[in-house]
Amino acid sequence: MSSIPWPFPSPRGLVSSVKARANKRVQTWARKRQGTDPDTTTLGSGRVYILPTGVGLLYGLMVFAMLLGSMNYNNNLSFVLAFFLIGLGFVAMHQCQRNLVGLELTFAGADSVFAGQAIRFRVAVTNQSRSARYGIRLYAPDTESDVHDLQPGESKVFILPVPTDKRGRASLQRFGVRTLFPFELFRSWAWLHMNINGLVYPTPADNAPPPPPTMVAHGHRQHDARGEEDFAGLRKYHEGDSPRHVAWKAYARTGQLLSKQFAGADTSSQWFDFNEIATLDVETRLSILTRWIVDADRTLEDYGLRVPGAEFAPAHGEKHRRQCLETLAIFDGGTT
Repeated sequence: MSSIPWPFPSPRGLVSSVKARANKRVQTWARKRQGTDPDTTTLGSGRVYILPTGVGLLYGLMVFAMLLGSMNYNNNLSFVLAFFLIGLGFVAMHQCQRNLVGLELTFAGADSVFAGQAIRFRVAVTNQSRSARYGIRLYAPDTESDVHDLQPGESKVFILPVPTDKRGRASLQRFGVRTLFPFELFRSWAWLHMNINGLVYPTPADNAPPPPPTMVAHGHRQHDARGEEDFAGLRKYHEGDSPRHVAWKAYARTGQLLSKQFAGADTSSQWFDFNEIATLDVETRLSILTRWIVDADRTLEDYGLRVPGAEFAPAHGEKHRRQCLETLAIFDGGTT
């Protein structure tokens, strides 16, 4: 006899579904109530919520049972102990909520990463009060920071790592700050809705074809990575200059960063062109371009980038690398 399929979801699935729907409604309500927070937000008492933990519920049941026993046996010492524990619970509740009130949270940026890596959102938390704050943690869906204590006037940066799976802008629409201090009888928390986002570069292709041939120019410009045989003088330091070419003796004398420049250098440059890659898939082209840029930057080769809507002349250095990769990250087919 074949079993008749149960027409309803399993109890566990039903509980998960109800919990997910309840969380979504609560999140929507909180967003409408609070709106979008500025980059620097100070938590007021009206922003902090508090509920007992599982341990707190058991603690309350235990104290209630002790109170009933004291009333039943009319035992003065039991009354004293029960009321002491009740007072301790109220003090813990007050301290747990107070532990978050007045904290200042500021978005401190996020370093760009390649798709597939975790982007690390940084949030600075500052204790502006005269009392220490303990057991502070930030959290977001599927991630949380380390727990930190904050002394009066102290500020610490909390890291929220969020996994990524595609290029573009990664946002953290909602995150929270919570504490269980003291005794873990209560859980106090607050939600924040800041405009937090970071940039995710395309994943460098693993099996990219070789880049286009390198074009070599003889002695027509100065370069900081090659042609070191003819010293031509000093110039102002620019971002991306090799530390090997910084004039450290001049810096010790004047306190100004200068770079050595050399004449008669052979320089090489490459053009990485989106339209010249032999594939029709846009994401594959972007991954190949990313691989070429990463490899060229590693060897200090000059390279230029052409994509529909943007062009960068051959150069090298961290600034040039960042501009090219940001262009690929937000590429939308023609307008970057």
